Amino acid sequence: MRTRLALLLLAAAALVAAKPPLRFQPDPSSVIAAEIAFNRLAQQKGQWTAFAETAADDAVMFVPQKVVAKEWLQKQANPAAPVSWSPSIVYVSCDGNLAASTGNWTRPDGAVGYFTTIWRRDNKGRWQWILDHGDRLTTARAAPEFMTGKVATCKGGPRGDAPPPPPAGKKGEMPPMPKDESLIWKADVATDGSRRVTVRMWTGEGYEAVIDDQVGPGQVKAGS
Repeated sequence: MRTRLALLLLAAAALVAAKPPLRFQPDPSSVIAAEIAFNRLAQQKGQWTAFAETAADDAVMFVPQKVVAKEWLQKQANPAAPVSWSPSIVYVSCDGNLAASTGNWTRPDGAVGYFTTIWRRDNKGRWQWILDHGDRLTTARAAPEFMTGKVATCKGGPRGDAPPPPPAGKKGEMPPMPKDESLIWKADVATDGSRRVTVRMWTGEGYEAVIDDQVGPGQVKAGS
């Protein structure tokens, strides 16, 4: 009897191990909802608390130097009044596991700027941010009347011009991209603190540059 029970348990374990990973629809509205909830959490519980609770363990941010987000955030006190932000447009990979959002932020003192956030689904299907950055502006970018979303196509030939994904496992390195290369991003950081964050989306024939943010040396701390 015990042998039979042991065999049943082994079979059950094998079935669980063989279970395919969760699959998700490439739904921009779910990313917009995550951004709205992120902003609401910042207003209710504090700016850095919200950043910490929504970040992946390997997330990075700029202060202005690149840091491991959760390590930096746990040492920060929330500002008395948080920054407020709203996405203007969201881009999602064809497998629904990676997204990029960009939009405007506003400080309580009236300062304005933009942000770009890279989002990744965790193993439970929840969106977590893996890269966040932004910059100040003298005048806010024109915001569309409605938030919009675009999805990369899954069609087309080989994506030969996609860069190889960065190696995983080293703390402080840029988080690796998922295997789906329909939405790719890159953050180049110079020794003087300047950086460039780009996002490209597969159209079926090639990659279209959809985000290209350039920040000068020593500019803008995290949370803007």
